[in-house]
This record gives sequence, C-alpha cells and structure tokens, in this order.
Amino acid sequence: MADRLYLDHAATTPMRPEAIAAVADGMARWANPSSPHAEGRAARRALEDARARIAGALGWRHEVILTSGASEAIALALRRAKGVRVAVAPTEHDAVLRAAGDAARLAVDAAGQVVLPDSGDARTLFAIQAVNSETGVLQPLDTLAAEIRACGDLLFADCAQSAGKLPLPDADLIAVSAHKLGGPPGVGALLVRDLGVLEPSGGQEQGYRGGTENLPGVLGFAAALEAPRDWLAEAAEWRALLDAAVLAEGGAVVAGTAPRISTIAAYRMPGVAAAAQLIRFDGGGIAVSAGSACSSGSLKPSHVLGAMGWDAQAAREVVRVSFGWTTRAEDVRRFVNAWAAIAREARSRAA
Repeated sequence: MADRLYLDHAATTPMRPEAIAAVADGMARWANPSSPHAEGRAARRALEDARARIAGALGWRHEVILTSGASEAIALALRRAKGVRVAVAPTEHDAVLRAAGDAARLAVDAAGQVVLPDSGDARTLFAIQAVNSETGVLQPLDTLAAEIRACGDLLFADCAQSAGKLPLPDADLIAVSAHKLGGPPGVGALLVRDLGVLEPSGGQEQGYRGGTENLPGVLGFAAALEAPRDWLAEAAEWRALLDAAVLAEGGAVVAGTAPRISTIAAYRMPGVAAAAQLIRFDGGGIAVSAGSACSSGSLKPSHVLGAMGWDAQAAREVVRVSFGWTTRAEDVRRFVNAWAAIAREARSRAA
C-alpha cells in the first residue's frame, strides 16, 4: 500500500517536533506551579513565561486563561459571562451549540455568514466563529465586532481553526486550541479582554478555572505557536488546484464564492455518499473526513450545511479536506487523482 496521506488537519494536526521537545521538557519540571516551595516557584515561572509567549505569538495584549482545550474555553465564556443573554450562529461547532443550550440562534446566509439582528433591549454576547470547521468559510468578524460594540454588546469568537494562521479578530472573548496548530491535545486558552465580564469560580487561573495547571501542555502550546508557518503561503494554491479539479470532474465546492481560509474546504461528489467516499479514500491510503470530527461518525446530515440551505441528500455527499504543516503539493495532486477516479467511476455506473 502507498504511504498514508493525511488531509484531516482540521480535526487535529501532528505535533510539531518543537512542541514534542517542549512537552518533554515540561515533564521534567514535575512540580505543581501553585506550590510555594522553590520547585513550585520554578514551575510557576516556566508557566507564566509560556503564557506570555502564547499571548505574544497570537498578538494578544490582554488576559490569557489556560484551559484543557477550546471546548472548555467555549463553555467558560458562554456559561460564565455576566449579565448577558447569549446568541449563537446555527453553523457553530457542536461544542459551542452544546455550551449555548437554548440560546437564541442567529440567521446566516447561503454561504453560512452571519446576519446580525436589529439591536435588542438586553445586552447580548454574540458567539460567532472565525472560521467554520466544516466549510472553511470566514466570518467578517471585524465588521461584525464594530456593529456589536456600537450596540454595547459583546463578541465571543471560536478561533480554534484560525489561531496561528490568521490574525485574531477584535473580540472580547476568544477560544483557541493547541492541537489544531501542532501543539499537544488537552490544552488551550480563553483570551479575555476584560476579566470583569466573567463570573469567577475559584481555584487556579486567577480564580477563573480550577485544577492543577498542565505545564507540559502549555509549554508545548507555546512552542507550536512559535514554530515556522511558511507552508501557509502555499495553501491557497493547493486549495485553488483542488477546487478546479473538483469542478472539472462534476463536483461542487461548498461556499466556493465566499471568503474561505486556505486550509479547509468542503466538496460534494454528486451521487456518492460521503460514507462511501471515505471508505474509498481510506482504502487508497488517504484520510479525509465528513464534517467536523465531533460529528463525522453520525448518520445525521451536517447541521452546518442544513443551516446554509442544503437538502439532506446533497449534504450527505460532502467531504472535508484540510491542510496542515505536513502537507505538500504532491499530496494535493494525489488526492485530486483519487477524487477524479471515484467521480468517473460513479458517472460510468450512472450512465
């Protein structure tokens, strides 16, 4: 069998060697950063240095609450924001929808971009992702942030897919994740412009999160953020090649005319269920997915595509391809060839 080809980096991406080395270093610093003795103080210095490096690498000048990942950061933001009602886009990641519960749902257009409602009476925390994890569609967050702030409201942005790849938006609360950008799993952060908007709960992280700090993970997070990202310059060319090849073989590019991040794209192969495509790709040594990792094993149609107006049958024929730091141009060409072979076979059967 040919070497395996991994094109599911939006689910998780391999750890950078710099991050692996940093985690190993952190494991040698076994003391609890909250302990008052010399060993604990040394661990605390390493933790705070890594926190500052994370903020610096992201260009963030405010507070950084370290968490177990983006999902915890999301829950902290949406469940502990003070004196606000929450409104979320229906195309958000499952972690946001779970944390939001029965919060108001915003409208989106056919590309999945948010349409803000008229200003209401209650102060609102709008939860709007920077990049959709299934389609790669970018939200115009800086424009939306200006409108939201003009009404005295707040913006929470899930930046799990964009942090380290695109500049952070002008948001009040931002969730980021290490394992999406080459860091270790099990660590992330909630970036907070003003801690006064959150209800403290006691414990560590200035009283906003309980639990012993994950020093090895935080060190790995910082190292991953500081690693080179020169491969991003080529990603737009890779996606353009893939878009053109899919269209040439009778496929459809999901939200192809909307602004999208260069590292994520979704494609429909008419007449071939996503489950069948995944089996064929996997059998040929290629890893892609159908939707986000949290929902790709479900038989339910994508809630993202449903909110964009796709019917259930068409939505079930969509797969996601995502690039990362290990991707090369020849990998994309290999996927193009595999896609074309499956699509041609399907057309010949239908003829």
